[in-house]
Amino acid sequence: MAFMEKPPAGKVLLDDTVPLTAVIEASQSLHSHTEYIIRVQRGISMENSWQIVRRYSDFDLLNNSLQISALSLPLPPKKLIGNMDREFIAERQKGLQNYLNVITSNHILSTCELVKKFLDPNSYSVNYTEIALQHVSMFFRSEPKWEVVEPLKDIGWRIRKKYFLMKIKNQPKERLALSWADLGPDKYLSDKDLQCAMKLLSSCSHPYIYKVTFATASESSALVIRPFSEKGTLKDLIYKAKPKDPFLKKYCNPKKIQGLELQQIKTFGRQILEVLKFLHEKGFPYGHLHASNVMLDGDTCRLLDLENALLGLPSFYRPYFTQFRKINTLEGVDVHCFGHLLYEMAYGRPPDSVPVDTFPPAPSMSIVTVLESVLSPEAMKNGMPTVSRLLQMPLFSDVFLTNSEKTQFKIPTKLKEALKTAKECIEKRLLEEQKQIHQHRRLTRAQSHHGSEEEKKKRKILARKKSKRSAFESGEEQTMKYSNSNNSGSGASSPLTSPSSPVPPSTAEHAPF
Repeated sequence: MAFMEKPPAGKVLLDDTVPLTAVIEASQSLHSHTEYIIRVQRGISMENSWQIVRRYSDFDLLNNSLQISALSLPLPPKKLIGNMDREFIAERQKGLQNYLNVITSNHILSTCELVKKFLDPNSYSVNYTEIALQHVSMFFRSEPKWEVVEPLKDIGWRIRKKYFLMKIKNQPKERLALSWADLGPDKYLSDKDLQCAMKLLSSCSHPYIYKVTFATASESSALVIRPFSEKGTLKDLIYKAKPKDPFLKKYCNPKKIQGLELQQIKTFGRQILEVLKFLHEKGFPYGHLHASNVMLDGDTCRLLDLENALLGLPSFYRPYFTQFRKINTLEGVDVHCFGHLLYEMAYGRPPDSVPVDTFPPAPSMSIVTVLESVLSPEAMKNGMPTVSRLLQMPLFSDVFLTNSEKTQFKIPTKLKEALKTAKECIEKRLLEEQKQIHQHRRLTRAQSHHGSEEEKKKRKILARKKSKRSAFESGEEQTMKYSNSNNSGSGASSPLTSPSSPVPPSTAEHAPF
C-alpha cells in the first residue's frame, strides 16, 4: 500500500486535551526589553512542567493571531516610553498573567494550535498541514481517481487532524471531504484489527450515521473520505456559521446567541439518541459526540467521525468528564456529551461550567428536566440516566421518526471482541486519570484548608494551650523534684542511717539525733 510508505512508527502518546496552565514566575530586564519566565504545567503533576521565556512582543503576536476568534482578550496595552520602569513591569506582569489565565481557561482557545505552540513549543513544533499533505499525496499514488481541490484550513479543533476538499476526476462537480489524523493515545486495536474496522465503516448503513466513502489506516495514521456538505454541521446551524470558516472564527464568539426551536430540539435529540443506542447495542465504542460531529441533511441529523474511537483520539469534552468519577464508561461519556449538545441546542451556546447549578429558562421545562438529569451537581454525584432512559423521557418519547432507511452494520465476532477489549482499555485510562485528579483535588483542598486564616487561628490557640499545659506540667515536675530533694536531705528514710540502725561509736557525735 502506497499510503504512508515511511510513516513514523506507533501512535502519538501525548493527549492534546490535557489542560495546560501557565504561571509567570519572574521577569528579567535586559538592555532594551523585558523577558518573562513562565512555568507551564500539563495536567495536575508538577513533574510534568517546564519553563519558557516570552517577551511582550511574543504575547502581542499571539494576541493578533487570536483576533480571528472575535473575543475581547485582556492583553495589557503597549507602552513605548517608560516601559522599563520597575513598577510598570510589575503591573504588566499582573496583566499578562491574567491574559494567560483567560486563554488557558477558554475551552476552545486552550486546545488550539496557536496557544499550544506558544506554551509548549517542543511538543508542537511541526507543521501538521504539511505532514498531512505529504501523506495524502502518497495515498493518491495508489488511488489516482481522486484529487485535492483545496485544504479546508483549520475547520476542525484537533491539532493533528487536517481536512481537504476533494473531487473525483471523472465526476468533477461532486465534492468530498478528506480527513487525515495521527493515531492517538487511546489506540488499543492491533494494526490488523484497526484496518479491518476502518474498512467496515464504508459498509455501515443507518439513517442517522453520515456515509463514509472510503477509509484506511496505517501503523501511525488514518484517512477517511466522505461526501462534503455545503450545509455544514449542527453546530454551524446553531451558530449560523459558514462550514468552511476556521473553527475559532465560527464558534468562539457568535454574533447572535439563539437556541433552536423546540420541535428541532426534540427531533434532533431523538435521532441522536437513537444512533447512540444503535452503536451501544452493536458494541461499537464512540465517545465523541458534540455539535460539530453531527452533520445536517435537511431535518435529519447524521453522526460523524465514528473512526475517532478506533484511532484512539481523545474526546472534545474530555477535560470535563475526567473531573467526575461517575462518568467511567464510554456509554456514560456519550450521555454526558449529549447533555452538552442539548444545552447548546436549547440556549445557542455551551454551558459556562459543568456541573450546572441553575439552568436558564428554556423553550420547555421538559428540556430542563433532561439537562438536570445529565449536567446538574446531583447527576455528577449520583449518576446519569442511560440512553434508553433518556429516550423514554417526555422530551423525546412522543417524537415520531419517519425515516425508513434500513440499518446495516455487521461486525465480525473476532473484531467485536477486539473492540470490547479496546473499549475496556480506553475506560481504564479514563479511570486512572479520574483517580489522579480526585486525589490531587483532595490534597489541594486539604492544603488550602490547612493554610486558611481560620485554621491558622485554631492552630495558634492550640499552640498556646499546649504551651500553657507544658509550662504547668514543667512547674509540677520542678515542685516534685524540690520536695523529693528535701525529704532526701532529712535522712528520714535513708537506708544508710535509718532510725533502727545502730550508730557507729566513732560517728555518734556527728549523728543528727
